[in-house]
Amino acid sequence: MKIKIFYFARLKETLKFSSEDLELPDDLDGLSLLKLKAHLANRSDVWRQMLMGKLKVRGAINHALVDDKALINDGDEVAFFPPVTGG
Repeated sequence: MKIKIFYFARLKETLKFSSEDLELPDDLDGLSLLKLKAHLANRSDVWRQMLMGKLKVRGAINHALVDDKALINDGDEVAFFPPVTGG
């Protein structure tokens, strides 16, 4: 499965990635957003802290906000961003 991932705001700055094309192993079939976060968190402690730590990272699949249970399909675009506050 191949997907495109976008990182925004603090994630982009800390992880030093704005986007990437990612080829996922076959054993990640039925991949949820949470499983993808866990997979990426295995890259390093910084990735783990940003995606699985105290920061509540939001996700979108194909431009639609989703929860961590949402399933990702081949060719999907996934975006991660920290919660936004505004006024």
